[in-house]
Amino acid sequence: MTANPSKMPRVGKVYLVGAGPGDPDLLTLRAARLLMSASLVVHDGLVDPAILAMARPTAKLVSVAKARSRHTMKQEDINALLVREALAGNDVVRLKGGDPFVFGRGGEEAEACHAAGVRVEVVPGISSALGASAAAQIPLTHRDHASIVSFVAGQCKGLSEQDWSGLAGKGRTLVIFMGIATAAQISEKLIADGLAPDVPVAIIEKATRADMRVLRAPLAGLAHLVESQKVQSPALIVIGSVAAGAPDSDGDSADNTIRALALEAMQ
Repeated sequence: MTANPSKMPRVGKVYLVGAGPGDPDLLTLRAARLLMSASLVVHDGLVDPAILAMARPTAKLVSVAKARSRHTMKQEDINALLVREALAGNDVVRLKGGDPFVFGRGGEEAEACHAAGVRVEVVPGISSALGASAAAQIPLTHRDHASIVSFVAGQCKGLSEQDWSGLAGKGRTLVIFMGIATAAQISEKLIADGLAPDVPVAIIEKATRADMRVLRAPLAGLAHLVESQKVQSPALIVIGSVAAGAPDSDGDSADNTIRALALEAMQ
């Protein structure tokens, strides 16, 4: 006997939504509409509170914040949560900083949902790399500086063993996600691979937000810059000549003080 489709339990849908780099104005219209209508929002810890405030008052907000060596919820448990809620008939907005498929583990979550027969829709967001560099007015490509851009994760297993040779240097820009905690290892690794110690580096902290900072140093001063300026996540590291920065109205770099501190650390 064939089951009556009308009596089959409803299976909800999971929306993997990119929250962009931070500023709520940079959400896509689709992301904003889903957020304002969702009954359940499962969100990353670095999503700006102003974006979470856009959720409807009755929505349930579940934080699955991740920090270095300390996770509120393991990735496998997040996958299980999304599947469980959808199978219970709930539509779920999984809200991620930046874009869900750029170092956001969106692929893993989509795979888990598909395996359980749960429908998934991916709503792209402005990647943190693109949003942060634009806010800092750092062009990742420039005809005079770089025609190749590489994105890497600075916080991952086996960092020291990874081969980054050729990712940075003349004509190239390297953007490092999640690299603040491993800044010392990153600079040592790149210099050991042959990158010059004086290659320009920019750190973009809390991009697109009111308290955004852009800090600059040569590559050899990266770790000192992070420590002396107490840089906090979310922050991106941009390495290459495009990171040098434009001169201000007096012809000097707008962050000479920070650059001088980093140069002093190299002596």
